[in-house]
Amino acid sequence: MNPILRHEKIMEALLTNKEVTVAELSDILKVTGKTIREDLTRLEEQGLIRRVHGGAVLAQADQFGILPSKEPISKHLEMKKSIAQAALNHVRQGDIIALDGGSTTLEIARLLPNQPYTVITNDVYIISELSRKDHIHLVVPGGYRVRNILTGPEAVAYVKELNIQKAFISATGVHLEHGLSVYTGELIAFKRALVDTARETIAVADHHKFGQTALRTFARLEELHGLITDDGLPEAVLAEYQKAGVPIELAEDR
Repeated sequence: MNPILRHEKIMEALLTNKEVTVAELSDILKVTGKTIREDLTRLEEQGLIRRVHGGAVLAQADQFGILPSKEPISKHLEMKKSIAQAALNHVRQGDIIALDGGSTTLEIARLLPNQPYTVITNDVYIISELSRKDHIHLVVPGGYRVRNILTGPEAVAYVKELNIQKAFISATGVHLEHGLSVYTGELIAFKRALVDTARETIAVADHHKFGQTALRTFARLEELHGLITDDGLPEAVLAEYQKAGVPIELAEDR
């Protein structure tokens, strides 16, 4: 088993049991204790776990751990909840979906029923939310932490090997010419992996992001299979995007 898969299994074990020993992990993964200790050292360096005598626990919130105790304060929350509800209309039981990091995708995770889905995500807040839903198969690609997002070349390579049916992605800006954009270049490779890999790519963004452009573009609007926003989008702007052929959907106010 390659290191990426081992790290995923270790994190799954910790999310389930909160604490694991080297011996337990060695038995589960069928590798030596030395290999497990090296894996734990790597995960600790990434800020995901904390080593304890004989094993590891999830890192605490004050150590920038994977399960933060404080949730982010989200602007335009009701709009994002309505977008999330509309997004769920695209999800069927048994689907393999990806939730990109973001406050709107977090609302999707909160509304997602505790049913047999497979969810890939790199957002620590979403991981925290979904770890409590035991019927959902949670897949965490890993990587190093940029604020609340896990990213890096190993995570990108892992995602490219997956059969993702639907990817729900977020952006800082939505623009007819500049497409979907963000400020942090470190996040682009992971977002591109989702766009390139998923059968369907659906962007979720509240109407305040339309017409905005951040520093780095990661996807063109013509690459999207859907773009869900709230019903606060002005009619003139909606018409402009529809004329350009953007598959835009307005979520009804909750």
